[in-house]
Amino acid sequence: MTERLSQITYAELPDAVRPLADDILKVSSAALGGPYNALLRSPDMARRCFDFLDYLRFKTSVNKRLNEFAILIQARISNAQYEWWAHEIIGRKAGLSDAVMRDLQQCRRPTTMQADERLVYDYCVQLSLNHRVPDALWQEAVDHMGEQAVIDLTVLSGTYVMVSMLLNATQVGIPNGGVLPLEVLDPVDIRQRLLA
Repeated sequence: MTERLSQITYAELPDAVRPLADDILKVSSAALGGPYNALLRSPDMARRCFDFLDYLRFKTSVNKRLNEFAILIQARISNAQYEWWAHEIIGRKAGLSDAVMRDLQQCRRPTTMQADERLVYDYCVQLSLNHRVPDALWQEAVDHMGEQAVIDLTVLSGTYVMVSMLLNATQVGIPNGGVLPLEVLDPVDIRQRLLA
């Protein structure tokens, strides 16, 4: 997989864009790489995306472990290699178990999920693959998480569709030529496996 965009360096950024780059560098494990390399080609949009992602990653009402699980679910659904690579590390630090991540990585419904993880899995998979959430699942999510967290989770899931598309369209690779963490599967196969 050949990356489609050359890596932007801090030195080549216009002065007006450097404050955004400074903000990115404070939180990004990939410096100006990953999705930021593409986003910085559209600085006004990049600023808006960065601020939005800042809320969804660091200020959301969804706890960090579940937030990272939702991001990994979207990475698996989208065959988003870089997204998985980056968020597996963060998910582990947030308390997501290796067993749950391995099952999801292998495109299997995780068998050792905690109750709140099962709820997030069912909600995100239904929303992403069926573009709907059944009434009973919606109510269960609201009852256990609260309306704000369910809305935050919904927007997070949709936003990471966009991030996945950006990473996949620009063919962002794993830093230093690392091994791709996901087997690339056909969307029909992913749907059948994750909804099983």
